[in-house]
Amino acid sequence: MTQAAARPVPASTTPAPAAGRGTRDAVAAPTRRRRGRVGQERTNWTTMVILFLCALTVLLPLYVTVSMSLKTTEQAVDGNAFSLPSPIDFSGFTQAWELTNFPVAFTISILVTAGTVVGTVLLASLASYAIVRNWEHRLFRWSFFYLLAAMFLPFPVVALPQIQLTGLLGLANPVGVTLLHIMFQLSFSILLFTAFLRSIPLELEESARIDGATTWQTFRQLIFPLLAPMSATVAIFAFLASWNDFMMPSLIIADSAQQTLPVVQSIFQTQFSNNYNVSFASYLMAMAPAIVVYLFTQRWVMEGVTQGAVKG
Repeated sequence: MTQAAARPVPASTTPAPAAGRGTRDAVAAPTRRRRGRVGQERTNWTTMVILFLCALTVLLPLYVTVSMSLKTTEQAVDGNAFSLPSPIDFSGFTQAWELTNFPVAFTISILVTAGTVVGTVLLASLASYAIVRNWEHRLFRWSFFYLLAAMFLPFPVVALPQIQLTGLLGLANPVGVTLLHIMFQLSFSILLFTAFLRSIPLELEESARIDGATTWQTFRQLIFPLLAPMSATVAIFAFLASWNDFMMPSLIIADSAQQTLPVVQSIFQTQFSNNYNVSFASYLMAMAPAIVVYLFTQRWVMEGVTQGAVKG
């Protein structure tokens, strides 16, 4: 009995698992399960339907505008706005070009918009830099809050005093409209610039000052180039607001021959009443620059805003 108890138990013929194999399998199994779920997320059909309907509200009017502008007068009044033009006719563009004196109105709109964009970017960036770097001073903080409060003051509220002021100063022309566009764009632009400037490390400016750079040299050679993404965003918003503005030019500019495109189209609206192809051609020519600019620069809008949202 003692010998039987002392007899060694024979080893199992089954090979022992390799060291660490069980651990690797335990780690790999969840990984494989996770990888299997990648790309298999459920589609949010409610969101898809809402986005599709929102896209239709933009694409359908644009399609009707393009289609109607390429039709003849007879096709434009047949009551079927969604039909394709057959044959394609460009006479509507020719008549709109001559009727509205398009080259003059287009040039004035370009000059007003370009002046607004350049003035807004320069003034807003300079003011934002002064506010952010002097935030501990009460005057600069109050100036920032004052400018933010101006965002809630629309132009129609102060339209009458602005009309009187521009008339007294001899600015009842496109120059006056440009200056007013810049002033009314400053609040929102400064809000964007200040958020972006707070994400720029102060050590960069300190190193520039150690090298002997003045405040103006620091801003011009260091800070302003770093503001390029936000400058692009501000420029896009300023361009769209100035190009599409109707109320301010119509109230400020006294000479109808110096009006911008939106106002010119309104002046000749009665002559477009029976020529839908001419009216839609005129609308398409007026909004084409804004569409082209936005299509080529839209990625900078959200990119510039989000870069200033998180401090790096």
